[in-house]
Amino acid sequence: MSQQLIDRTAPISHPDRLYINGQWVEATSGTTINVVNPATEEVFVSVAEANEADIDRAVAAAREAFDNGPWAHLSHAERADYLRRMGQHLDARIDDVARIWPSEMGSTHAVAHAFAGTIGGVYEYYAGLADSFPFEERFDQPPGGGELALIVREPVGVVGAIVPWNASINIMAYKIAPALLAGCTVVLKNSPEAPGAGYVMAEIADAIGLPPGVLNVVTADREASERLVRHAGVDKITFTGSLAAGQRIAGIAAERIARVTLELGGKSAAVVLDDYDLETAAQSIAGYACFLTGQVCSALSRVIVTRDRHDALVEALSATFAEVKIGDPFDPSIGMGPIATRRQLEKVEHYTKLGVAEGATLAFGGRRPAGLDRGWFIEPTVLAGVDNQATVAQEEIFGPVLTVIPADDEAHAIELANDTVFGLNNSVFTNDADRAYQIARQLRSGTVGHNVFRSDMRIGFGGFKRSGIGREGGVDGLRPFLENKTVILEGIPSHVQQ
Repeated sequence: MSQQLIDRTAPISHPDRLYINGQWVEATSGTTINVVNPATEEVFVSVAEANEADIDRAVAAAREAFDNGPWAHLSHAERADYLRRMGQHLDARIDDVARIWPSEMGSTHAVAHAFAGTIGGVYEYYAGLADSFPFEERFDQPPGGGELALIVREPVGVVGAIVPWNASINIMAYKIAPALLAGCTVVLKNSPEAPGAGYVMAEIADAIGLPPGVLNVVTADREASERLVRHAGVDKITFTGSLAAGQRIAGIAAERIARVTLELGGKSAAVVLDDYDLETAAQSIAGYACFLTGQVCSALSRVIVTRDRHDALVEALSATFAEVKIGDPFDPSIGMGPIATRRQLEKVEHYTKLGVAEGATLAFGGRRPAGLDRGWFIEPTVLAGVDNQATVAQEEIFGPVLTVIPADDEAHAIELANDTVFGLNNSVFTNDADRAYQIARQLRSGTVGHNVFRSDMRIGFGGFKRSGIGREGGVDGLRPFLENKTVILEGIPSHVQQ
């Protein structure tokens, strides 16, 4: 579809409202947040801003729905029916999501449309676990006495779900779907930079008749967001975002022993071994570096290669980046759109200059593309000859910047890959699957791919070290929304099979 034919207005019915207790309500604050299109620097939509009083209202609604409403007492199959309908309605709104995503954070429309078509399946997947997940397990003749013991997995309670701006429709699915299946109620806190997807989910909840208070959707900045984390009525926080924010949340949650799942930052490595073709590696690494303009926590931003092949790989990466067309994300010929915010663009520019100041060579990019005088655009960037202890090799940049790090040999490459406070993702580039597996087992990260950036949240996603606590996606993404209860009985209840 031509970019001129795509409607670029916000497909949101009630941007001036919050969704609380099954109703569209005015914000107590009376203020709004302007969401700015990063390609045009014009306001895409203005949404209601929640303050602390609004957070209290949303938590009270979720609390009432969990403690006294029907939701927690429905069967898993009954809750799964709601999830399936959510997924179906989301599938019907693929075009809307694909309009919102580029307009808020700069993803290309083609990528947004492709990914939007997969999100409904997340709700269907978790609905399917209603029949297969062991919500109750039986133990006969328990050693401590009694005739029968059961482990009963019950909902943790009210969940505060805090999502970032880069891929909110995807990330919220892996929070909302398992939480609702478990029987939890949810307060979804949108990012001020990208609230559109949250509004879509609120509209879907309204359309399918989700019971009041089960899903509440608000948009708030830092102060009100912290109120959600501190609120005694919230049993669990599930957060995706920066390391700094995650540390703050973990500290606050620890004060009241609230449950947390934290999916934080990364500084992931592409380890290119000596048997792998450099041109092929460059096409793979550089191609994914432009995905969502590099604003991906698991991006392969460190490229580790032996010294004798370093220069050739830098040249190949630069040549691949030179072919990337940058511009209007609704233009189907464009390979990379803008950075999401002015603040984030300035951060990327700062790190690029810092990398050079600390001894790296700017091999490609790092500048505003010619002819793009408006919007938060930057060329994809290659920093060569980077010391692994340099700031740009250790801190998350969150932009299309590759740091190429020379290694002495394979063992040194593995050491360098692990020499980071993060442990979210890595990839090994080799023609030998056995070698890839052996190295994968030595890398300290939640995911290890082979010959390409890989991530599969249907299996599970999360990190080692400071990349987070817990997992999202897959069966393990359901467990954090459940509490185990041990029940030891002198007899066998009628619902338990003999």
